[in-house]
Amino acid sequence: MLPSRVPRAAALAGAAALLFATVACGTDEPEEATTQQVRLYGVDGNMQNSFPAQLKDRSGLVDGMKGTTPLTPLPEGFKERLRAVDPKLTDFPYAGESYDAVVISALAAELAGTTAPREVARQIVGVTNGGKRCDDIPTCLRLARDGEDIEYRGMSLNRAGFTDAGEPSTASYATLHFDHEKIDEGKTEFVGAGDESRASTKAPPKARPGSGSRGGAPLVFGGLLPQTGDLSLAYPPQLAGVRLAIREINAAGGVLGEPTRFIEGDDGTNVNVAKATVASHVSAGVHVIIGSAASGISRQVLPDVVAAGRILFSPANTDAGLSEVEDQGLYFRTAPPDNLQGRALADVMLRDGPTKIALVARKDSYGEGLQGSVRDELERAGMGPDRVKLLTYTPPEGAEVPVDFSSGALDIKDFGADAVLIIGFAESAQVIMALDDAGLRITDDD
Repeated sequence: MLPSRVPRAAALAGAAALLFATVACGTDEPEEATTQQVRLYGVDGNMQNSFPAQLKDRSGLVDGMKGTTPLTPLPEGFKERLRAVDPKLTDFPYAGESYDAVVISALAAELAGTTAPREVARQIVGVTNGGKRCDDIPTCLRLARDGEDIEYRGMSLNRAGFTDAGEPSTASYATLHFDHEKIDEGKTEFVGAGDESRASTKAPPKARPGSGSRGGAPLVFGGLLPQTGDLSLAYPPQLAGVRLAIREINAAGGVLGEPTRFIEGDDGTNVNVAKATVASHVSAGVHVIIGSAASGISRQVLPDVVAAGRILFSPANTDAGLSEVEDQGLYFRTAPPDNLQGRALADVMLRDGPTKIALVARKDSYGEGLQGSVRDELERAGMGPDRVKLLTYTPPEGAEVPVDFSSGALDIKDFGADAVLIIGFAESAQVIMALDDAGLRITDDD
């Protein structure tokens, strides 16, 4: 539990009292009664230092915005290693998850004794559960080469292993605050979520460590990350995590006796771009595709990946529905599903005692999935449908295509919301500007 967390019942009671006081005093202070303020809340797709620039000359509107992101407290030494890869790095979301996705895949290939994707996939869940624990690449690779069953703990996967579905059983979330147009790290709080008992207990196949070309080395990774598109602001930390893992794996002797390779690739936050990248990787002999960053893109390219018999391993997919997707055992993720983030987001908002909340989401599997999770958590806390409004917007097909949320902003104003959660990527800046244009006063009070 967070040390500053207010119990939900108390938060709701305070909100009710505030609403009563506002109504009761409305006739005495008409100017205050007509002033409508809203607090802004965000998610992993927009709670990043690079996000305020999307608002251009209105970047100050983010001040006071709060939100959550799957994030483990990263050791400063790991951040320094990431900066050695990319000296300009200012954000770290999903850097640890990207690093772990590559490392887990490499260890699985070493244990499988081959780079054949289906054989590698059969080892992935087992790499994170039930064996000899290790938390650095040289040690883990040495154990795997000796045929030891291992239990990898890394940068993001540090509490418990994967579930049978190939995703984290537990997660860590950070509550972030924008102040002076950047994340105030002094206000960042961390909270755990999930259930360690959900970690898989199934025994992996018997290890068959190989060496040299006998195992089909080199192991080739392909990127399916957002070099361009609405999620491009999240690209630098993900790429840095992948590149750091490749560098350190190769420094420790590589996989199956040869250095691993990485081929960059763009998902474009666009299905057509992503499908073209997948096809290119398949032709190039890629064994493990790292990505996509967006859940909706992964869902649409997964049939292509499965048909080609390759592994799709995402460091950033959070759509809870992907836990049940038909993947023939070839889809994995180091990011936790959004039913866990929904609880964390609801708690963050309830601490501020809102009277009415608008939940605005991208109209895709990620946005609507997380929106539904948050709504369910708010309802469990006692906020009925009359106090929670759901709105969506259609994501743009290109960076040059604007999002028109003017009517949605007016709906929020008419609803009387004093809190607005925006579930989106870079384009969600246009939602914030539409709220401002509608005359809603965005508060930066803590």
